[in-house]
Amino acid sequence: MTQYTSDPRMNTGPECQTMDDVRYEIDRLDRLLVQLIKERQDYMDAAARIKPDREAVRDEARIEDVVQKVLNSAQKEGLSAQIAEPVWRTMVEQCIAYEFSRWDDLRNA
Repeated sequence: MTQYTSDPRMNTGPECQTMDDVRYEIDRLDRLLVQLIKERQDYMDAAARIKPDREAVRDEARIEDVVQKVLNSAQKEGLSAQIAEPVWRTMVEQCIAYEFSRWDDLRNA
């Protein structure tokens, strides 16, 4: 299981008093996000290994399912859909491109 590590949290958003406070917390979160996105990438590697056909790499219904689930979670957490939807659509597109590359690499090795 992945152990997420980062500097300790010092402030919530409402508690921040200076831009240094804000930047510290953003940098801390960015380190955590890198770890989470790397974990997501590991599943793209698994999908590339498991999917039997290259055509299966891009699945439009799955893309919309992922985005809808994210938007539902975003709403529950108070994350703006203006942030959530484009971030996830971009990430999904980049993950698909990565998975295509990995799928090709695995079969051409």
